[in-house]
This record gives sequence, structure tokens and C-alpha cells, in this order.
Amino acid sequence: MNSEPAVAFPLATSTWDQNELDAINEVIASGQFTMGPRVAAFEQGFAELFNVNHAVMVNSGSSANLLAVACAVLNPGIDLNPGDEVIVPAVSWATTYYPLQQYGLKLVFVDIDIDTLNLDLDQIEAAIGPRTKAIFAVNLLGNPNDFSRMQAIADKHGLTILEDNCESLGAEFSGQATGSFGVMGTFSTFFSHHIATMEGGLVLTNDERCHQMLVSMRAHGWTRELPDNNLVHMKTGERFDDLFRFVLPGYNVRPLEISGALGSQQLKKIPEILTARRANARLFLDAMATVDGVRVQREIGRSSWFGFSLILEGPLAGRRKEIVNTFATVGIECRPIVAGNFTRNPVMRYLDASVPTELPNADRVHYDGLFVGNHHYSLDRQIALLTDTLRSVIY
Repeated sequence: MNSEPAVAFPLATSTWDQNELDAINEVIASGQFTMGPRVAAFEQGFAELFNVNHAVMVNSGSSANLLAVACAVLNPGIDLNPGDEVIVPAVSWATTYYPLQQYGLKLVFVDIDIDTLNLDLDQIEAAIGPRTKAIFAVNLLGNPNDFSRMQAIADKHGLTILEDNCESLGAEFSGQATGSFGVMGTFSTFFSHHIATMEGGLVLTNDERCHQMLVSMRAHGWTRELPDNNLVHMKTGERFDDLFRFVLPGYNVRPLEISGALGSQQLKKIPEILTARRANARLFLDAMATVDGVRVQREIGRSSWFGFSLILEGPLAGRRKEIVNTFATVGIECRPIVAGNFTRNPVMRYLDASVPTELPNADRVHYDGLFVGNHHYSLDRQIALLTDTLRSVIY
């Protein structure tokens, strides 16, 4: 894998080496660029790695969320319909929320736990009403939700769990991979994430009907890639007709063969990547324990540590702009924690949503939160630089 880059402490770096370049060249030599056998091989390897029956690759994690929500609404085996409510955390990325709006669902925002940065499970039950049908759980920055408690709540109220696991590949709760708890779980393989396939995403599911619907909706909603005997729509048996029969309101969110080939190479590196990220996390946690004014994320289960969050408090509260500017002068790249309190974005005027009068923890993230990167190589020097820089601002 690539060596350290020029920036002192970058936000994201490449995990590619000659193996990925060779994989790209093999696809070019083959002349098969659209979705084909290399995508299928990556899907199979990904599903096997996370002990799930099916993986469906798409062109982004955002598209993975779109297909998962579409499938949940259109699947007759899932009780989720336009007009129903879905509980969502107040801190997540935009495309956690948009597919829910696009399928006529009402978003019910719930505050986060300030320590885990995930849904505040104590507040979920208070947010459940007669139209609440689902929880869209987000595992933020690599950190799992407490799925034992969440599943108990879901079972009690008859709710479906969907999982946005785009930042948390390789995380575990009670020995089970995140992204495999909900009826569907989504992943991103964008450059800045744990593994990279140029652009890309996947949906994992153990549900056969969901799998077949996802395959159909990924490519126009047709029956072409479905088996002859399927759970979506009976084929005619006439090949010409079955290649061009549209049965679901689908999209074109197919990945490229190059992305599938890259994915198969990246899968081989996941154990090494996770080991390095967790070792860096130990260094980070030890270092931040010596710095006043920084609250860090509390691990639930076994995090895969997408990045390292900092919530500024005490002597650093209200000084995020100063911190960001100081980081820039020493070569530390940083960004807000995901999208902060998403309900503070102007786009909310277009969303059918229920928003609490106050979201104090999401607001703390919004105004005093930031995160720095984590990587597949040791960050001894970078974390020392981060620690020294924070101290210099305090003292």
C-alpha cells in the first residue's frame, strides 16, 4: 500500500498499490467496462466476508441508501409505506435522509448520544408514534450502535431496522458485523472510506426478495438479471421479452467493472487496514486523555475507527474556527463531524420532518465538533503533532 503523503496529517489517503493498478489494466485489456463478472465476484466476496447471504454493488453509498429505502417501501413483506414515519439521528450525511423524503416517508429526528455520537437510544421510544414504522440506524465514524437495545425496542414496537453503515466497514457489535443487523445495510467504497473502488457502494441483505428487488432496481427495474423463478415478477420465458420487461420503478446506479475489480483487491487488505486503524485509535485515545477540553467518541462494541472526532469543551469551547485555522498552519486536515446537526441546513424546508424543539447534543457537534483522519499506516507522529497543536492553543 502507498506510503505516507506530503501533508502532515491528511484526512484521507489511498490504500491502492500495484495490485489495484494491475486490476484496472486487466479490465481495460478485457474490453468489458460495464457491470459484469468482476462486479459479481466482488459482491460474492463481500457478502462472504461479512457473513451475509447477498451483496448488491452500486455506484455509491448514497445510491445504496436510495435502493435500500426504495426496496423497503416497495417490498410487500416489509410494513413501510408512504406517509409512515422513520426515526433518524440528527447527525448524519445528507443522503441518509433524502431517500426517505423521495419515497414519501416522514423523518422523525432524534438527538444523538454525545459520547457515542450515535442515536440516543433513551430518546427513541419517546419519539415513536402510531405511524412510526422504522429506524434508520447510522453507525457514525466507525462506531456501532447498541443493537441489542435497539432490536429490543424495534421488536416491542414492530419496527423495521435499516442500517447506514457507510462509514463503518469492519465494525462489530457482539461479534457480528455492522451492516448485517438491519433487514438491509449499506456501505460506501468512496476514496475516503475504509476501502476504495473509485466510486462505489453496496447493500447487504439476508432477505432473498430484497436481494432480487435490489438487483432489478439497480438497472432500470427490469427482469433481465433475475432468475427464471424469482420473487419479483414471473418471466415470460421468451428471452427477447424478458430482456426488456420493466417491473419496478428502478434506476441506473450500476457500478463499473473497474470498481468491481478494485473491490476484490481491496477485500484482501481489510484485515491489515482494520488492525492499523485500531492501533492508531489506541494511540489517539491515550494522547487525548492528556489534553484538557477535548471529548472523544466512546467506543461501542468494536469500532472500525473511520476517523477521530473531537468535541471542544472547557477551555476550547467556542474556539473551533481558531482550532481549524491553527491546524491548517501545521498541515492537519480536518472537517466537521459528518454534517453536524443536519436540521440546521436550509434544505430542511423541502423535507417532511418532525424536529424536536431542542437537539442539544447535535448542536454541540454542529458548533464545537470536528474530526481528523485515520489511516492504514501508523500515526505516531501525526497524533503527537495533533496533541502538541491542541496544547499550544490551550496554553
